[in-house]
Amino acid sequence: MTGPDEAPDEDPDLFGVRPYAVTNGRTAPSTPLDLMSLVRATGRGPSQLGIEHAQALKLCQAPTSVAEISALLRRPVTVTKVLLSDLIELGVVIAKFAPSESYSNDPAILEAVIDGLRRFV
Repeated sequence: MTGPDEAPDEDPDLFGVRPYAVTNGRTAPSTPLDLMSLVRATGRGPSQLGIEHAQALKLCQAPTSVAEISALLRRPVTVTKVLLSDLIELGVVIAKFAPSESYSNDPAILEAVIDGLRRFV
């Protein structure tokens, strides 16, 4: 039976496990990851992984952003970062960080981006 806030086609176990239980109470990742960081599986398999870690590892078969993995896992970004940090520490995932030069505060670039987005609307 679904509650008033649930759609009948949603996974009933989606939020059955609280985020703090998934991360063992940890609220900060051990590896500094941002939303644009790309993660990829190394091909080395660990002996045992929890369900959440195994799901995250499965999504890392090709280079994938932290934001995309978070969306696919349907978990908060912080939880995803903690899971991915664990996988990095185990050596089963590697991360490529976006260079800081890729972020720009140049008003001309920001205006060009805004203009481009307006053309799509």
